[in-house]
Amino acid sequence: MPLPLAPLFPFVLRIGAVAALGFFAQRLIRRHGQIGRTDHRAEEALDDLGEGLTSHRPRDVAGQRNVSFRLRRTIRFGGKIYELDAGAMARLRLRETE
Repeated sequence: MPLPLAPLFPFVLRIGAVAALGFFAQRLIRRHGQIGRTDHRAEEALDDLGEGLTSHRPRDVAGQRNVSFRLRRTIRFGGKIYELDAGAMARLRLRETE
């Protein structure tokens, strides 16, 4: 008795599309990506952030907004304990030029 392969066809197409997308994304990153570096000043600034979301406008710089975010959690998954520490700092500056 032959095995019906037609029901597997959509699944195979989906997996193939994901694999092809991953392959081309990897090639693009290797071709156009740059080697990153670790800036210890930035690492220390991220470590000094308070937990939560903050936003403020500096009085000495017009048209600028600074935002920071930090989340620290302990996660138990599969009998192991992981510590999650996510932090981000962003600056948006809008200036008029001539």
